[in-house]
Amino acid sequence: MSAEKRITELGLALPPAPAPVGSYLPATRSGKLIFTSGQLPFKGGALLATGKVGAEVSIEQAQAAAAQAVLNALAAAKGQAGTLESITAIVRLNVFVNSAPGFVEQAKVANGASDLLVQIFGDKGRHSRCAIGAAELPLNAAVELDLVLEVDG
Repeated sequence: MSAEKRITELGLALPPAPAPVGSYLPATRSGKLIFTSGQLPFKGGALLATGKVGAEVSIEQAQAAAAQAVLNALAAAKGQAGTLESITAIVRLNVFVNSAPGFVEQAKVANGASDLLVQIFGDKGRHSRCAIGAAELPLNAAVELDLVLEVDG
């Protein structure tokens, strides 16, 4: 099954490719690798979750935000790849979690993104990962993430 059909089957939608809001590109390609810029959990022009995870934001809310940020990253990658079907592997996922003092469950938050990638791509969606606690994130977003993907051709 195609990745985009799988996204639809999951009741989700691939958003339009994000426009840069600064002096950077949403994604760049070098050979067979695509590197996305950091993606926030925007949906319909609004952030899904703002604030500190472990204080104002629950782990479940942060997981949903991470899943949305993955969809945004895939939209950026599609802009370079042309189609999600040309993705042969999700190589690396880096997840930054706007963490309250003492919050140490960043890996659980990152699972919201990791699990969705596996649901969409199957074994091609398995990846290496970092889950990092951050003192602050842009726009007070609960999560930010980036991807490294491999494409054919």
